[in-house]
Amino acid sequence: MKAIDSSQLMAMRQDIIAQNDVLKKAASASLEIGSSQVQPAFGVAMVSAVREVSALQRAAGDITEDYTIGKTNDIAGVMMAKQKSSLGFELTLQVRNKLIKAYQDIMTMPV
Repeated sequence: MKAIDSSQLMAMRQDIIAQNDVLKKAASASLEIGSSQVQPAFGVAMVSAVREVSALQRAAGDITEDYTIGKTNDIAGVMMAKQKSSLGFELTLQVRNKLIKAYQDIMTMPV
């Protein structure tokens, strides 16, 4: 089995940090109080994050298929791609759950 080198590990870490930064920007997007216009930064950031997760999942599927049919024998690369995909999906799922919880909390507030 091929060992994971530090450059691969650092690249994986940078990908996760980049996704985290996108979600932080989305969470801290400012809304103008008293204005009828809402800045679309949150929506744009969420669409971008979902597209990145989709790309990671596609890449993981492609490299898994390549391994299955024998085009590559890099099992460590396959496992890293699958792990990146899994982490991205879990992060997206947790953000969705937090948004749903916040919406439910707001809807149950007395007026």
